[in-house]
Amino acid sequence: MLLKTTHLNKYFGGLHAVNDVSFSVTQGIIKGVIGPNGAGKTTLFNLISGTITPDSGMVYFKDQPVSHLPDFRIATMGISRTFQTTKLFHHMTVCENVLVGGHRKTRAGFISSILNLPFTWKEEKQIRTRSLEILASLNLSEYADEDALNLPFGKQRIVEIARALATEPELLLLDEPAAGLNIYETEELAELIVKIKSWGITVLIVEHDISLIMGISDEVLVLDQGKKLAEDIPLEIQKNERVINIYLGEDDD
Repeated sequence: MLLKTTHLNKYFGGLHAVNDVSFSVTQGIIKGVIGPNGAGKTTLFNLISGTITPDSGMVYFKDQPVSHLPDFRIATMGISRTFQTTKLFHHMTVCENVLVGGHRKTRAGFISSILNLPFTWKEEKQIRTRSLEILASLNLSEYADEDALNLPFGKQRIVEIARALATEPELLLLDEPAAGLNIYETEELAELIVKIKSWGITVLIVEHDISLIMGISDEVLVLDQGKKLAEDIPLEIQKNERVINIYLGEDDD
């Protein structure tokens, strides 16, 4: 099992944002996480990625407990993520934004960087080459030298995914990547996520677009008011009465 959570709990004052959530992610799949607003989806992502720590419960990555590690340590172990709102760096090109992700894997220390030693040159060249390869694989090569914030919003989303891929993750967390995208851009995103899976990268995705989740996911986790409501393959989730009644809402007829 690549990722596992056991009895995760997180409180914000009197709000029980994540309530005793246990689930797992098998290596090599796309797993969707859905639920109404306030279900605890992003909080769950924050707990997994180390942005916040749980009040109780554990997160395991490749059987190693990571619940109380800082986010940069978790990233170097093989978990990378994107956010609901794009967080690209201002006044940096598309390629430079992706290079930032690649630098998480560098081994050159502060002193060798200051002295500009040959090892540092070689490492920088390797990171740049890898960044350009990622851009090419995501059909972004033509934008490499463009200011990232000048790109259409849909392309900015993909640049953020490219930066996350530059960290060479085993598990990629996508937090509402389709938010703000039009139908064409959403279809492009779906194809991209499936391509990422084909590269051997496991994907955990939070998304409000149910058709996107059902179309690309191998498994789906449903949250409601911080609790796990259901966890199954998409076909079974679509037939689950609790999901229909509580998440989708009851039919007045």
